[in-house]
Amino acid sequence: MKARPVREDVLTVSELTGRIKKLLESRFFTVAVAGEISNLRRPASGHLYFTLKDASSQLPAVCFRGEASRLGMKPEDGQEVTARGRITVYRPRGNYQLVVSEMELKGEGSLQLALARLKSRLAAEGLFDPARKRKLPPLPSRVGVVTSPSGAAIRDILRVIDRRFGAIGIIINPVRVQGEGAAEEIARAVEEFNRWENVEVIIVGRGGGSAEDLQPFNEEPVARAVAASKIPVISAVGHETDWTLADLAADLRAATPSAAAELVIAEKRELMLNLGRLTRRLDLALDYLLGSFRGRVERALKSATLHDPRRLLWQFRQQLDELSPRLERAVENRLRFSGQRLEALNRRLESVNPEAVLARGYSFTRRIRDGRIVTSASMVEIGEEVRVRLREGEFESTVNRVEG
Repeated sequence: MKARPVREDVLTVSELTGRIKKLLESRFFTVAVAGEISNLRRPASGHLYFTLKDASSQLPAVCFRGEASRLGMKPEDGQEVTARGRITVYRPRGNYQLVVSEMELKGEGSLQLALARLKSRLAAEGLFDPARKRKLPPLPSRVGVVTSPSGAAIRDILRVIDRRFGAIGIIINPVRVQGEGAAEEIARAVEEFNRWENVEVIIVGRGGGSAEDLQPFNEEPVARAVAASKIPVISAVGHETDWTLADLAADLRAATPSAAAELVIAEKRELMLNLGRLTRRLDLALDYLLGSFRGRVERALKSATLHDPRRLLWQFRQQLDELSPRLERAVENRLRFSGQRLEALNRRLESVNPEAVLARGYSFTRRIRDGRIVTSASMVEIGEEVRVRLREGEFESTVNRVEG
């Protein structure tokens, strides 16, 4: 008996590619791949296109703009990296590729990635915000130093302060500045200075070293302690290029411990210089005033008046003789003017005096019933009684006729 052929499903290219895409993305949702970057391209879109390769294979990769801005490193051809992301298929060409979300340099890359993540998290909390940073006190009398008591950093700080202004008090809180547990010691020392409140500014630092040596200053406890300090903090880790988290959290960053010491006493040193300049100006002003007074005294000693005071009395008498007639004339003029004004006022007063009006034959009439002065004929009625005031005396009468 002849077997019937099995029916074969025929897929389009797009269908097959879609099935492969689903299979790969579900199986390799997250993957870490180590390799060398080659054929790196940076188009205007901001995305990164490159190939990861090893001795026998290569893998296309893409890092889109958002993730590329947060990598914490600058990818370059030839770098050995570990890339993390997901596998997908670019359907128009049927190629599978790695969509990268994170990438680090192979070896030290994991440490750098962890540091970048911590830095981003602390920055989002506002620990590095410039608005929260404070100015150093202008005249610190005591400075706290958090560093190793046997390192070069403390010797440099003491030497600079002693040379510039040895009167400043130094309180050292000794700590380890590298190795396991160093970060906790540094953070605790900063917190202790804030608890004691016995210094006005704190220097936290050490001399230079490798990335591993400086690691304690990149750890979270140190960054948080420095940022939370109520006392201004200068970070003085001996390195020029890379900034530690302690540098970012501190109120001020110094490239070296010596530079930190110079910053602490800069205001005081400038004040002393200004004080010296003002002292010299004051000396010059006093010399000028003393010279001026000396000259006046010498001229007075040479004056004829001092030798014969009667001359000064004669001079005053002569001035009095000259002023007396002027004073008399002024008094006479004033009296004459006042008399004229008084006469004018009397005339004005007489012109409005009711008695003077009555003397000229006038009179005024009041109604007896309410005492109101009659100024119009309409104010009285026939038969109403009124009182008439004359210059001499008054009389009452009865209204017989009203006109007007």
